[in-house]
Order: sequence, then structure tokens, then C-alpha cells
Amino acid sequence: MTIAIRKLDAADVGFEQTLSAVLAFEAGEDEAIDRAAAAILADVKQRGDAAVLEYTERFDRVAAASVQALEIGRDAMQHALQQLPPERRAALEAAADRVRSYHERQKRECGSDGFLYTEPDGTVLGQKVTPLDRVGIYVPGGKAAYPSSVLMNAIPAKVAGVQEVIMVVPTPDGVQNQLVLAAAAIAGVDRVFTIGGAQAVAALAYGTATIPAVDKIVGPGNAYVAAAKRRVFGIVGIDMIAGPSEILVICDGSTDPDWIAMDLFSQAEHDELAQSILLCPDAGYIAQVEASINRLLPDMPRREVIQTSLTNRGALIKVRDMDAACEIANLIAAEHLEISAENAQHWADKVRHAGAMFLGRFSSEALGDYCAGPNHVLPTSRTARFSSPLGVYDFQKRSSIIQVSAAGAQTLGRIAAELAHGEGLQAHARSAELRLK
Repeated sequence: MTIAIRKLDAADVGFEQTLSAVLAFEAGEDEAIDRAAAAILADVKQRGDAAVLEYTERFDRVAAASVQALEIGRDAMQHALQQLPPERRAALEAAADRVRSYHERQKRECGSDGFLYTEPDGTVLGQKVTPLDRVGIYVPGGKAAYPSSVLMNAIPAKVAGVQEVIMVVPTPDGVQNQLVLAAAAIAGVDRVFTIGGAQAVAALAYGTATIPAVDKIVGPGNAYVAAAKRRVFGIVGIDMIAGPSEILVICDGSTDPDWIAMDLFSQAEHDELAQSILLCPDAGYIAQVEASINRLLPDMPRREVIQTSLTNRGALIKVRDMDAACEIANLIAAEHLEISAENAQHWADKVRHAGAMFLGRFSSEALGDYCAGPNHVLPTSRTARFSSPLGVYDFQKRSSIIQVSAAGAQTLGRIAAELAHGEGLQAHARSAELRLK
């Protein structure tokens, strides 16, 4: 099996335009999908539980007398955990411990305690940080079952202090994934409903007689889920609208080429639209990686998905040197960036845009997906230029504290009144002036 993966040279005329074409991904939001999602949202908003039950039967082929019957209790979650093979349970618990530890450290280091300070005239200013009351997490079901996503979405919410985490997960034909339920038990999920699709997003956003409305919805889903999340944003918060998974590898040419080939595979196997790109200054090494790709691919269970992904959206790119690789990395702003090189930190210091950086030859992206500790919910489609990984801070909000002293009101009142008059807002000005001596 030979893959026709594109090979580019950054020195070629028109390289930037070619690279832009490779990176281009239009979500191509299907109007039919958006209309269908909008109709489902409106129906659930109006009819609540009854609509949820109808859509669950229609799309997941699960009939239930009530939405309560679609809820999985904590005892069932604990049972799923207890029934796991010992090695699988140990791995899940170890991953959860690492994710929890990382996010507890994140909470301490990222200003989660708020602050107050007092000015010379006695005016107190500051910021109060409080967790969200209730959060909904969407977990894909059916063929795609991701217990790691349960950990990555629920644990930082709990570390942030969210009082109630509600999980929704579709169970087509009534088939429940026990590893997902076990992960929910470990992560401290409070309630689980076996519903999915736009109807689950609607239930979380608007609330029904059975499912309480949440303040924010996080987690990945299909096109209908993404369309629904877009439409309810503003009524509730959302994490992001994620595109296909991406990996960018910068390599100096001294890592085992089989390792790099498999790292490229690790993203390509997600789906046909995933993107895997290698940047390297050594043409001979690029040829070795290409040979490894073609030799290793036939043994991969998801080889057809990998082949399509690498053929349509992958690239092996020769660059002038490692500095040039870092410049291109900033242009790509990848979800996952591996720097497989000597003195990886030196090169990482030159990169400004990446969702997550994996430094050194032993830091495979797969470790970040499951158990390294940092969150694997990351910005895609170049949004790492302006957004960040999911974290504790996504489950908190900040309130400004303003306590003006009598003396402070004399200074601030005159400033505010002058500006308010300038804006033609006399009531604002008068409100400030009334407090002047």
C-alpha cells in the first residue's frame, strides 16, 4: 500500500499559497443540518421531555416511557467501574489522577482565588472568582466512545467547584459503553442521561421537566450537535466548535522515522478530514518517514481512514532550517505540535501559536490524549491563534469588585461626571455629582 502524500518545499515559489490550500478547511455548515438542528431545538424548548423521548426513539432506536427511564444512576456508574478488568480500571484511575492533579495545579496558578487591593483614599477594587453552578458535558456514543473525553471535560469542572455536572451520551439501540460510565463515576459526574444529538443540547440549554438547564455545555459531537451548540450560545456558554483533529510535527531528522510515521497516523486515524503534517530540514529524513508510512500502514486496523486523511490533507514539508520550521508552525497554529528534536525547549520558545506542545522525542501526542494531565480539548483550525485548551478557567466566571470610599467618590465623581456630560448622559453625571461634597 503506497500513500500519495504530498511533499512540499518551503523554498518553492508560491509555497505559502500552496500551504494555505492544504490548511483550508471550511466547516461547510450544511444548511439542511442547521435547519434540522434549529427545528429540534425549538421543539424541545416547547415540548420538553416529550420531544426528547420522540427524538431518542427516532434517532437512537431507544423507546422509553419517560426521560427518567433514560437516566443512569450513580449505582449503575459505580457498578460499571467495579466490573472493569483490573488493568483497565487501574489505567483509567491513573489517568484521572493525573488529569485532576494537573488541573488542581492550574487552578492555583491561574488566578482562581481572585484579588482585592485598597487605594490610598480607602477605595477597594478587585475581582471575585466563582464557579459555574451547573455544567453539561456531551459525550459521543455509539461507535465513537471516548472515556478519556469524560475525564477531560468533567474533572476540570469539578476542580473548578462546579456544583453539578450533567452528562448526556447517546446509546444507539440501547447499547451502553461501560468504560464511559466508569469514567463518569471516577470523574464525579452527578447525573447521566442516555440521550444525544441536537435534542440533548436543547434539553441542557433550555431545561425540561426532568433535565435541569445548565450554564455551559462542553464536549464534542457530530454536525448536528455542533450546529445546535452554535445556536444556543448566548443562552448558555459553550467551549468551542471544534474542527477535525490536527498534528504538526517539527523534527530535526534524528528521531526514529517509524516513531514519526506513527505519530502522524495517530491523528490521521481519527477521521478522513484529520490533518497530519511534518516539517523537517532534512530531505533524506523525510524520505525515510515516507518509507515508514508506506511500510507500517498495511498493519493498521484503520488504514483506509489513515490513507484518505494523509492523501487529502497530509503533507511532508522540507524547510530551510529549524528556525523556518518554527515560523511555519506559527502560521499553521496547530492543535497538537510535536517538537521532536534536540533542545526542544529552545525551539518551543520560538512558537507562539499551538493548542498543546509536546517537547522531545518521547512526548508522543497520544500520551496527551489520555494521561499526561493537560487537557486534550484543544483549539483547532488555526484558532490556537486566539484561544486556549479547555481548563479550570472555563468553568469559572469573574465579578469585578468596586467599593468606593467617601473620599474616593470625590475624585472619581468629578471624572465620571465630566465624561458623562461629554457623552450626553446627564443622569450618569448627576448620579456621580450627588455624592460630591
